[in-house]
Amino acid sequence: MLNRHARRAFTKLFTPLAALLLRLRISPDAVTLGGTLGVSLAALILFPLGQLFWGVVVITVFVFSDVVDGIMARLAGRAGTWGGFLDSTLDRIQDGAVFAGLAFWFFGAGGSFATGALALTCLALGNLVSYVRAKAESLGFDANVGIAERAERLVSTLVVAGLVGLGLPVPFLTGMLAILAVASAVTVCQRVFAVRTQAAAGGAA
Repeated sequence: MLNRHARRAFTKLFTPLAALLLRLRISPDAVTLGGTLGVSLAALILFPLGQLFWGVVVITVFVFSDVVDGIMARLAGRAGTWGGFLDSTLDRIQDGAVFAGLAFWFFGAGGSFATGALALTCLALGNLVSYVRAKAESLGFDANVGIAERAERLVSTLVVAGLVGLGLPVPFLTGMLAILAVASAVTVCQRVFAVRTQAAAGGAA
């Protein structure tokens, strides 16, 4: 979920930790699963309790497992399709937990139906963005385009949610989610158009 430059910096930072975990006989898959469990529990427990700031803090800590497991796989010579498949699948679970946790809070004691509805909209459209790309690639097309990649969607949501937890007015988060919903819808259209163009030009790549 990190861009190339950020991933390079974090790789250098977390390589010693990855090496230590391997020496302790902890597998990359275990780190991937542990990270997903941590993110999901934080989002589904702390967010519905209104602890947006602390929920974001805990989620951020566990999100770095997405970097550590990849480093471990490379150090152990186990990088491959299985790890990529598992990581991508569990990313969907993490996204679902984050947006569902926000929706639970704002539909309830958070008192903002619009924010809760937009959180669920972002969840649905985010999954559609990922599905369109995966389906396109399974058919041999390239759909790696769009203005709303997963990293941007998740990071912007967490940053603003954390600030709301510190006292920023809720409408800022509502506006951010509205922007993300529109950006996700545009990304779906961009990817569909890209596949349509490739298909019209002569089929799968």
